[in-house]
Amino acid sequence: MSASLTFLGGAGEVTGSCALVEAEGVRFLVDCGLFQGGREAESRNRRRFAFEPASLDFVLLSHAHIDHSGLLPRLAAAGFGGPVHATAATVDLAAVMLRDAAHIQQKEAEWAAKASGRSRRARAASWKARHASHHEGVSAHGDERARSGSEPPLYTMADAEAVIAQFERHPYVQAFRPHPAVEVTLHDAGHILGSAIVDIRLPGGARPHRLVFSGDLGQPGHPVVRDATLLEAADTLVVESTYGNRLHRSLADTLDELVAVLQATLAHRRGNVVIPSFAVGRTQDLLVLLAQLAREGRLPPMDVYVDSPLAMAATRITLEHLALLDEQAVALARWLQSDGHGLRIHFSESVEDSVAINAQRGGAVIISASGMCDAGRIRHHLRHNLPRPECAVVFASFQAQGTLGRRLVDGAQSVRLFGDTVPVRASVHTIGGLSAHADQAALLAWLGGFTPPPGQTWVAHGEAGTAAVFAQAVRDRLGWSGVDTAREGLRVALG
Repeated sequence: MSASLTFLGGAGEVTGSCALVEAEGVRFLVDCGLFQGGREAESRNRRRFAFEPASLDFVLLSHAHIDHSGLLPRLAAAGFGGPVHATAATVDLAAVMLRDAAHIQQKEAEWAAKASGRSRRARAASWKARHASHHEGVSAHGDERARSGSEPPLYTMADAEAVIAQFERHPYVQAFRPHPAVEVTLHDAGHILGSAIVDIRLPGGARPHRLVFSGDLGQPGHPVVRDATLLEAADTLVVESTYGNRLHRSLADTLDELVAVLQATLAHRRGNVVIPSFAVGRTQDLLVLLAQLAREGRLPPMDVYVDSPLAMAATRITLEHLALLDEQAVALARWLQSDGHGLRIHFSESVEDSVAINAQRGGAVIISASGMCDAGRIRHHLRHNLPRPECAVVFASFQAQGTLGRRLVDGAQSVRLFGDTVPVRASVHTIGGLSAHADQAALLAWLGGFTPPPGQTWVAHGEAGTAAVFAQAVRDRLGWSGVDTAREGLRVALG
């Protein structure tokens, strides 16, 4: 059969990245990510896969972020038994992330079951009081159970451990064959530790078809990791477009803004600064930048609480892969360990440590996950600090539609947290220059390395309007033809 590519997620949106590639005698996925943002995402994560998992030969994983890796345990539980190929750093990070995701899935299912049981008992008592009859029956309870939303976890810790055992490690640049007919090379994407551009050569025709997935590309000059590798050729290219319709502020201006918020909140208003942050990537970036600012004498002495066991594990893994970091990050990490200049960093692992942070009424920088505020400990810190006008919330990463973070960025006056309406009196700031995603200029510069342009280019991993704007920019600014936006369910021929 002729080779084909089918977009199954991360098309017209920024979560759920997944693409199915089929060629003669081989079938595999590039990424298998979790959908995030709202109730619809939950149902999409639970739906049947659009293919038979057992029929896959392997999976190629671009990086560890959960919107690219988060459905791998469910894939394995559904019958996939092949290898998952990734860089060594991605394997290390994905292992802790998938265990964390499974833990969250199980805890949320337990909480939902308990809440559902309490709700059913209350409704049953009310029904009996009103009707005093014996006709509620089993079917009534079954209907209430369906309406309650009580469901088993999306996957369990055992599912996560099973797929972690299927991971295989590969270095950058060194080609490998996950299948006799397929050759793959992973190049540094400059996004987070271990992130990769996935460069695939497929069988077919007079020569192999070169299919390249950009993965998530980093902004040049970004702290911690090195810049993305430039590639020169592809027959078919899939490129991300998270920020394809805008330019980031310069890092210098971004740091000025961050310093201003920290000074105004900590020193003048004597409040706390809460920073929702992805545990993997963004938290390590923030620690490096805070160390840089402290070393330059631009920050007062302060206590920084990193409230995430996952972030703690990711930071440890980052320090185990110093060879992948840029020189400045290595120097700052060593300086921080030996001096720190009043920058006191506390990692909170236990629930008790996390709860104790909320006794801090001022002077604290609280970095906590999840980065889009849809789960995890950050929601507790928001509940305690959002109603206080002396505090600030700083968003330093993309907030997908449907998430609590997006509602705050869009100016919500109040939000629901743990069943309560919480007023938003704290100041809310978006500091876009810290994004680990390339902006439009950086994306175009990376694409400019391809000579000649790919035969077909698919713009993915961006909200629909953003992807359309970026696709047009590629046509107008680079003069490329064969550029279109990816759409979920779209199947395209390769070659």
